[in-house]
Amino acid sequence: MSNPTPITVAYGDGIGPEIMEATLAILDAAGASLEKEVIRIGKEVYMAGHTSGIEESSWDSLRRTKVFLKAPITTPQGGGYKSLNVTIRKTLGLYANVRTCQSYHPFVQTKHPKMDLAIIRENEEDTYAGIEHRQTNDVYQCLKLITRPGSEKICRYAFEYARTHGRRKVSVMVKDNIMKMTDGIFHQVFKEIGEEYADIEKESWIIDIGTARLADTPEIFDVIVLPNLYGDILSDVAAQISGSVGLGGSANIGEHIAMFEAIHGSAPDIAGKGIANPSGLLLSAILMLNHIGQQDVATLVHNAWLKTIEEGIHTGDIFREATSRKRVGTAEFSEALISRLGQRPEILHPVDYKPERPQVEHDERPRTSPPRSKKDLVGVDVFVEWTGNADDLAARVQKATGGILKLILITNRGVKVWPAGNPETFTVDHWRLRFRTGDKDKPLVSHRTIIDLLTSFERAGIDFIKTEHLCNFDGKPGYSLGQGE
Repeated sequence: MSNPTPITVAYGDGIGPEIMEATLAILDAAGASLEKEVIRIGKEVYMAGHTSGIEESSWDSLRRTKVFLKAPITTPQGGGYKSLNVTIRKTLGLYANVRTCQSYHPFVQTKHPKMDLAIIRENEEDTYAGIEHRQTNDVYQCLKLITRPGSEKICRYAFEYARTHGRRKVSVMVKDNIMKMTDGIFHQVFKEIGEEYADIEKESWIIDIGTARLADTPEIFDVIVLPNLYGDILSDVAAQISGSVGLGGSANIGEHIAMFEAIHGSAPDIAGKGIANPSGLLLSAILMLNHIGQQDVATLVHNAWLKTIEEGIHTGDIFREATSRKRVGTAEFSEALISRLGQRPEILHPVDYKPERPQVEHDERPRTSPPRSKKDLVGVDVFVEWTGNADDLAARVQKATGGILKLILITNRGVKVWPAGNPETFTVDHWRLRFRTGDKDKPLVSHRTIIDLLTSFERAGIDFIKTEHLCNFDGKPGYSLGQGE
């Protein structure tokens, strides 16, 4: 036998230790060749003063093994604690979150017996960049960041996944009828990369109707690729309608390191009772075995799991009188599965994992990024806190400012309120003031001009919060136009 594969293991919080013990017992019984390094993460580490939820020495283990099998953790409420899951994914560049969702009809209750799909979620960007600000007394902001390179990586991964796993179609879901630039670039990159995969069907959905169709008729989907927030929501919906979130496993794939975890939380309310379902973590471990090249063990474990489910040996979360034969706890489920190693399901479809086709190294992949665009600064949006009305604000700003930059538009929560605003428009204390030059023949603006503009705001006692530069790229606006522009 070849040398054991080193992996990093974290037992986590709540039900984490119980389901990890069950999962590792199954892997050991199946002959998985693993060299385990155990690290501490989660609530205990948070409370010891590590606000990231992970000790510095643990990063060394992850970089050394490059494989992380992680139980769920609890993030303490309040106190500025950030999600450890998000920290790990972003720090280690785990850009692709992979969740397979299928029904196990008729043994696990579901309204969708033909469901079998994979969700590929972008894992680093979008609103999960975690950049938020309180800007005024009334208004809070979260920045949504979508990049071309990030979109390219996840879209290519989705098509490569489909090809590797014999999937026929890749669907993208976005909201680019509203977010024309952020969701727009994600959709554009999807179409560009899709042209390289003539053997795979492509389709696009607006996220709202796409989610509705997933909830109603999931069998029409095969592989779905989405930006981060949509992917988080949709993957939980898919797991739930397949039968139980407790059966959901996931892989977080980067170019150098991969993390495998159940999609459910730490469930502290049932911790220590021995009733938790280890299936989500076990199915994640099966994804891990495939990732590290132990497909024979992955096949053995997965078929035994299917056989156990098929024979009605169920934990309480999926136990139903009509479809289950015996209600078991965590350890008993593990023992039942181990006793079925070597068996294959008779009704559910058995699995036979083959070595995965190596992913193309990212720096060797064809790039869709166009040449760098010509960037021209043509104006600025200045955001201010103001408790009066739009007309009074415009008058005060115009009195205070001068020079080549002219106030052309004021919006409140994205709606135009000056000039010629509507009295019915509800406003808050957060205003966007758009400035452009008054000379169409000389539209360009300098940074110095913007600094002078802000100086005039400061002198007039107008509380400006932030600015956003208005830039054209190759002559096309790189910003959303206001009403009437």
